[in-house]
Amino acid sequence: MNIKPLSDRVVVKAIEKDTKSNGGIIIPDTAKEKPMLGEVVAIGPGKMSDGGTRLKLELKAKDRVLFSKYSGTEIKLDGKEYLILNESDILAILK
Repeated sequence: MNIKPLSDRVVVKAIEKDTKSNGGIIIPDTAKEKPMLGEVVAIGPGKMSDGGTRLKLELKAKDRVLFSKYSGTEIKLDGKEYLILNESDILAILK
């Protein structure tokens, strides 16, 4: 992938849930919920502080994260869908 986010932005690839329910019913695309789990693909260099120093992000590539449901900007690169989020839109890093 050829993308470098700016400032405190993060590129995340959303991880989709299964298309089947526990009972074996197939869920159509129109009834699916928007994913909130993803994998960090790229991170920006960090935000500039008022003093002129760069504040590094707490994330790194390949971190699995939980993010706000309707946050970020959806983009499509090389046939794959990604989200560009601010670091503040990411709620947690999953271990």
